[in-house]
Amino acid sequence: MEIKQEWKDKGYIDEPIPAGFASAEGRKQLADEIRRIAKEKNAVILAHYYTEGAVQDVADFVGDSLALAQKAAKTDADIIVMCGVHFMGETCKILCPTKTVICPDVNATCSLAESCPADRFEAFVKAHPDHKVISYVNTTAATKAWTDVVVTSSNARQIVDSFPKDEKLIFGPDRNLGAYINSITGREMLLWDGACHVHERFSLEKLLALKAEHPEAKVLVHPECKGAIAKVADVVGSTAALLKYSVNSDDKEFLVVTESGILHEMQRQAPEKTFIPVPPEDSLESEACSLDGAHAQMKCCACNECNYMRMLTLEKLYNSLRYEWPTVEVDSAISAKAIKPINRMLDISAKLGL
Repeated sequence: MEIKQEWKDKGYIDEPIPAGFASAEGRKQLADEIRRIAKEKNAVILAHYYTEGAVQDVADFVGDSLALAQKAAKTDADIIVMCGVHFMGETCKILCPTKTVICPDVNATCSLAESCPADRFEAFVKAHPDHKVISYVNTTAATKAWTDVVVTSSNARQIVDSFPKDEKLIFGPDRNLGAYINSITGREMLLWDGACHVHERFSLEKLLALKAEHPEAKVLVHPECKGAIAKVADVVGSTAALLKYSVNSDDKEFLVVTESGILHEMQRQAPEKTFIPVPPEDSLESEACSLDGAHAQMKCCACNECNYMRMLTLEKLYNSLRYEWPTVEVDSAISAKAIKPINRMLDISAKLGL
């Protein structure tokens, strides 16, 4: 099929889907058609927990950054469709260079990755030649190329602990995650000054107000949040860790301080429990909750969503599968360097049983 220049310029295909799929009722049929095409083309659909619920529901596998990388490394599919931000597609391509990797909208970038341009990070690393370099997975392939080992929020502490206590370390780009790891390990890692635009904007005031309204609720916080937010938490952990805790815990009510897309899977796995999304600082009390489920009936403020993740829609997924585009490509020289810290992360995680 022809890829129009206007689509190339936009970075995604905006061809209208068939009229029968456009209605609310037709969206289930659209999901069924996506699954049919994926099976026909031997394509695997991977989705991050922060994508919209409809995308998660149609995916073959839903997970956090570590789990998605692990799944991509082991797949025997010919096509990998990464419903996540662009650096996740790059990781898939680096791990699977002979496979076609598709991202339904290549404009779906990441504020953390944007906060750490490769040229500036290179200069920072070269200015501290006696330091080993740990990079969060939320970075471009070019930035990973200047890294000794990659981490995710699921394995950051364990990988940091794998270095000798006296090793000088650079940690980038998330200053909040780095500061949290420093606080629980006693390290003094040199931190790059970057942050996630979602986790950075959670409101401590609104969290405390919700806690007062729901005193029995457990507070679940992602370590990309500011330190003041993490201090209020009952549990600090990766997206996957917060999900696991909420499902296995005997508690019935939770205040969730991470990107609100995770509530879809939390409520799917534990429909009898109540999950309340904590709002960002700039939300208005008159705004309605954008999520489905029981928590949507609560008087909560607007959910804290990643606008990049929300670019990955069911319609774009359908068109990208049909046209097998937009594809994710990584320069071979960069890939050859970036694969080393990614593989080191996967190896350490496997040894630790993560």
